[in-house]
Amino acid sequence: MDEKTRCFGDSEIYIDYHDNEWGRPVHDDNRLFEMLILEGAQAGLSWITVLKKREAYREAFDGFDPRKVAAYDDAKIEALMANAGIIRNRLKINAAIINAKLFLQIMEQHGSFDDFIWSYVNHEPIVGHWERFEDMPLTTAISDKISKDLKKMGFKFVGSTIIYSFMQAVGMVNDHLKSCLVFDDMDNANPA
Repeated sequence: MDEKTRCFGDSEIYIDYHDNEWGRPVHDDNRLFEMLILEGAQAGLSWITVLKKREAYREAFDGFDPRKVAAYDDAKIEALMANAGIIRNRLKINAAIINAKLFLQIMEQHGSFDDFIWSYVNHEPIVGHWERFEDMPLTTAISDKISKDLKKMGFKFVGSTIIYSFMQAVGMVNDHLKSCLVFDDMDNANPA
């Protein structure tokens, strides 16, 4: 068998993200909210750009506490627009606030966002078993469904491609390549 390599990562921050986060199941609502907001912030940009700004985002967005973000007012929006540490896009900032309010509604209705979002995959990660990165889909029927459902609720920056990236990031989908050094460490019991 070929020597194991990483799916991606050419810098310390990217390698750490690949090895320790990407594809690993997340069940903490604050972390799920963080990744939903960061994936939306990535729209039109590279993920490494977002990763480099992640700590600034955590500080600027109060640790991604959805209750605090939902309460942001115009003064806070202007402060965020002036914060060079984050992606200063008014639409994305406003979307984070809207999404926080809706996220809280889902938590109230379902007990947790975790239970709601993971129900789309029957609470088990879907494993891709991909040979090449190019073989991975950008969207799936499930990401289409989640995107459609979230948009119907009023969520912003939740297109199917963003949602599929979110699913990969929070481990709803494990798309580590079979040749990846992390693949064997993952729970690969539920193939796609």
